[in-house]
Amino acid sequence: MGNGTSIGRVRGLGSAKSGARTWIAERGTGMATLVVWAYFVVSMLLLPSFGYNTVHDWMSRPLSATAMVLLVIGTFWHTHLGLRVVIEDYVHTEANKIACLIALNGAVWGGAAFGVISIIRIALGGA
Repeated sequence: MGNGTSIGRVRGLGSAKSGARTWIAERGTGMATLVVWAYFVVSMLLLPSFGYNTVHDWMSRPLSATAMVLLVIGTFWHTHLGLRVVIEDYVHTEANKIACLIALNGAVWGGAAFGVISIIRIALGGA
């Protein structure tokens, strides 16, 4: 129905040309986060116990701390990408859309910052 033709572009029925980047980013963050989640699950299963000291010692290792920082950043970024698309598609009032996007940014980046700072504190022996 006019998709891709000159009349379709005039009527606004063609591709918006902006969703491919978000789609690729969602898939990329999803796959990267899945790999780090697999590392996390296997690492946890290989620990001798789930006691505080054991997990704290595991988290203090550079590889584990780095993987957990990547896990936090990847998970929050992936969440941000997905929820932003939902808000843009389903919140129709412009003021509400802007308010929701501001709240989303604050929650996602605040949560990611809290997680990364917590991991760094544990890795450096502060907790």
